[in-house]
Amino acid sequence: MHRFQHSNFSRLLFFVLLGGLLFLAGNRVDELRVYQGATLAMYVVAISSLILLTGYSGQVSLGHGALMAIGGYSAALTRNYLSLPIWLCFVIAILTAAIAGAVLGTAAARLSGPYLAGTTLALAVGLPSIANQFGFLGGEQGLLFDVGMPPASFGSDFSPYKWYFWIAASSALIAIWWLQNILRSRFGRIWRAVRDNEVAAQLAGIHVGKAKTLAFTVSSGLAGLAGALLAMTIATVSPSAFPLTLSFALLTGAVLSGVTTLPGVMIGAVTLVATPEIADSISRRFASSENVTMNLPGLLVSTLLVLVVLLVPNGPVEQWRSVRARKSAHAAH
Repeated sequence: MHRFQHSNFSRLLFFVLLGGLLFLAGNRVDELRVYQGATLAMYVVAISSLILLTGYSGQVSLGHGALMAIGGYSAALTRNYLSLPIWLCFVIAILTAAIAGAVLGTAAARLSGPYLAGTTLALAVGLPSIANQFGFLGGEQGLLFDVGMPPASFGSDFSPYKWYFWIAASSALIAIWWLQNILRSRFGRIWRAVRDNEVAAQLAGIHVGKAKTLAFTVSSGLAGLAGALLAMTIATVSPSAFPLTLSFALLTGAVLSGVTTLPGVMIGAVTLVATPEIADSISRRFASSENVTMNLPGLLVSTLLVLVVLLVPNGPVEQWRSVRARKSAHAAH
C-alpha cells in the first residue's frame, strides 16, 4: 500500500513539474506553435478516451467525434446563455457527454464488433443534421465560444492563444493523471478482464454489461472535455468542426499510439497535429490544386493507418516493449 501511494505521489509530482515546464514553454514560442500546442493537448485527451474504450474495455467506436460535439455544444451553450465560469462550462461538457455516453453505452453493452461500430458511426453521421434543426444551436454557422481574456496577473504579453494553450495543457495533464489512476485501479482490472475474455469475467463474478457501460461513460466524458477544448481553440462550435473525418482521425491516432498503451498517446497526437502542415508543404512543393490540398491530409492519415495496421498493429510503443521483452528473455537463456 505504501509503495502504491509513493508511486501515485511520484506521478502527481511529475505531472505538476511537467505543467510548470509547459507554462514556461508557452511564453517562449510564437503564436502558431502555441495554437498547435493547444490542439495537441486536445488530441491527447480525445485519443486517450478512445484508448480507454477500445484498448482497455474492448469496445470499438467510430463516432467519438459526435461525443466531442456534445461536449463542445454543452460548453458553448452554458457559456453563452448562463455566463458560467469557463471551468464550470468544461465540467458541464464532461457531465453532458458522459450522460450521453451512458445512454449509448447501455445499448452498446448488448452489441459487439461491427454492430457497435455501426451504431456509433450512425451517431457521428446523424448528429450534424440534428444540430442544424435547432435554432439555439446556431445552425450551420454554429455558436461562438469565448473563454474570456487571460488574467491580468499573467502580464500584457500573455496572449489569448497562450491562455488557450495553458487551459488545454492543464486539462490534458489532469485528465491523463486521473485516467492513469483509474486504469491502475479495480475498474481498470475489470475492464481488461472483460476485454480479454467476457465468459471468464462473468464466471469471476463481473457484471459485463455494467463494466462496458461504465467504460463507455468515462470515455465519453473525456471525449466531451476534448470537444470543449476544440471549441475553445477555434473559438466556435458548429457541425463542420466535428465532421466524420474527425472520428476516423482519432481512431488513426489511437492505433498509432497503440490502443492498449496509454503512454504512447503523444505519438498519435503529434502525428495528427503535424499531418496538415506536412500536407501543406507537399502541396506547395508540387503546386497542387486547392482540391488536392483539402483532401491530402485525410489521404495521408488513411495511408498511415493502413501502414501501421500492417507493420505495427499494436502501436510503436507496444512493439518496442515486445522487442525488449524478447531480447530480455533471450539474454536470460
